[in-house]
Amino acid sequence: MTRDILVNVAYIGASILFILGLKMLGRQVTARRGNLLSAFGMLLAIMVTLLDRGIVSYTWILVGLAIGTAIGASCAGLVRMTAMPEMVALLNGFGGLASLLIGAAEFVRIRLGTVVPEQPAFTATAIALAVFIGGITFTGSLYAFAKLAEWLSGRPLLFPGQHAVNAGLLVIAATAGTVQAAGGDPQTVLIAFAALTALALLLGWMMVMPIGGGDMPVVISLLNSLSGLAGCAAGFVIRNNVLIVAGCLVGTSGMILSLIMCKAMNRSLRNVFFSGFGAKRRVAAGGEMTGELKPISAENSFAVLEAARQVVIIPGYGMAVSQAQHAVRELAELLEQNGAEVRFAIHPVAGRMPGHMNVLLAEANVPYEQLVEMDTVNPLMPTMDVAIVIGANDVVNPAAVRDPASPIFGMPIINAHEARTVICLKRGQGTGFSGLENQLFLLPNTRMLYGDAKASLQGVIGEFKSLAAG
Repeated sequence: MTRDILVNVAYIGASILFILGLKMLGRQVTARRGNLLSAFGMLLAIMVTLLDRGIVSYTWILVGLAIGTAIGASCAGLVRMTAMPEMVALLNGFGGLASLLIGAAEFVRIRLGTVVPEQPAFTATAIALAVFIGGITFTGSLYAFAKLAEWLSGRPLLFPGQHAVNAGLLVIAATAGTVQAAGGDPQTVLIAFAALTALALLLGWMMVMPIGGGDMPVVISLLNSLSGLAGCAAGFVIRNNVLIVAGCLVGTSGMILSLIMCKAMNRSLRNVFFSGFGAKRRVAAGGEMTGELKPISAENSFAVLEAARQVVIIPGYGMAVSQAQHAVRELAELLEQNGAEVRFAIHPVAGRMPGHMNVLLAEANVPYEQLVEMDTVNPLMPTMDVAIVIGANDVVNPAAVRDPASPIFGMPIINAHEARTVICLKRGQGTGFSGLENQLFLLPNTRMLYGDAKASLQGVIGEFKSLAAG
C-alpha cells in the first residue's frame, strides 16, 4: 500500500473510533469506555497527521504539546465540578479560535505565494467559513463563560434595534466573505478578510448578549455545534479528512442536542436567540404573585421525611453551587434505610449545561437506575409523599402550566407541585439566574428550607443519624 492509502486507512480507523465512542456515551455504563475510545481515536489521528505532513521542525509542535498538556492536566485536576459549564464554554471558544487561526494562517500563506491551492475558489470559501464560524464561536463562548461565571449579569442585555443591527452586521460579513473568496485586487481581498474576521468576533459577542441565563444550556450546546462546524471548515482548508469527519460529528450532535433541549422547553431556537427571555423581572399574570413563603427548619424537614415512603429529589443549579451532590446521595441512602423509595427526577435543561445534573450525580455515585426522566416521573408525582427541590427554578415552576402570561407558559416541567409536600432548598428569596418568579414557592404545600443546600442537607442528615444512634 502507498503512504497516502495507509494514512487514509488510519484516518478511517480514527473516525470509526470517534463514532463508536460517541455512541457509547449514550449509556452511563459505557460512557467511560466511550470517552477513552474517542480519546484514543484522536491520539491516532494526531500521530498520523504529524508523521504524514512532512514537518520541517517539531520544536514548536512539542512546545505547544507540552503547554497544552500542562494546561489540560491542570484544568482536569483543579477545576471544580461546579465550574464545568464555564469550562465547557471556554473549550468551545478555544476550538473556534483554533479554526479561525488555521484559516488565517492559510490565507496568509496563499497571499504570500508560499502555497498555491488546487482549487483556489473552494479553498478561499472554506477559509472564509472557518474564520467566520470560528470567530463567532470564540467570542460567543467568552460571553457565555462570563455569564456562567457570574462576571456579567445573567440577564439579557437588550437595546432598541438590536436584531436589525445584528442582521446588518451579518449581511456586511457575508459580503466581505464573498469578496475575499472571489479574489482580485490583493489589497481589497486583505481588507475584506480583516473586515470578515472583525465582524465575526463582534457578532459572536452580539448574538449571545440578548440571551438570558436560563437559556445557557441551549447556548452552550449550540456553540459546541458551531465549534464542530468551524473545525469541519478548517479540515477542508488544510484537506484533512479526519478533521472534517470529527467536525461533522461534533456539529451535528451539538445541533441535535440543542433541538432536543428546545423541545424540552417547548420553544424554538429562534425564540431562544431572539426573545430576550429573562430581560425583566417576571411575575404572575395580573400583578404580583399572592401567597407567602413558609420557612421550615432542618429538624422539621427531618420529621416530614422520616414519615415519607415515596420521595423524589429534583436537583438544579443550587446543588452544583453548594457542591451538595454527595450530601444528596447520603440523604437518599438514609431515606432508603428508613423504608422510603427514592427517585431523582432530571429535567433535560436543569443546570447550566447539557447533562449537568447527570454529571454531578454520577460523580457522587448515585445509582443510574434511580435517575428518571421528566416524562416518566410526572405521572407518579401525585403519589409522592415529599418532593425535595434543590436549587431548581424554571423546571419546576407551575406558571408553565397555569399562567398564560408567563414567558415559560407551555414549557414541560417536573410537576413537583403535585406532590403532597414540597421542600425547596434555596439560598435566599431572589428570583434566581433566569430572573423568573417561581409560583411553586407560594403554594400551600410548599416549605422553604433556606441556606446553603449542602449545609441544609447535612442538618437533615444529622437528624437521621441522631435517630439511628438513639
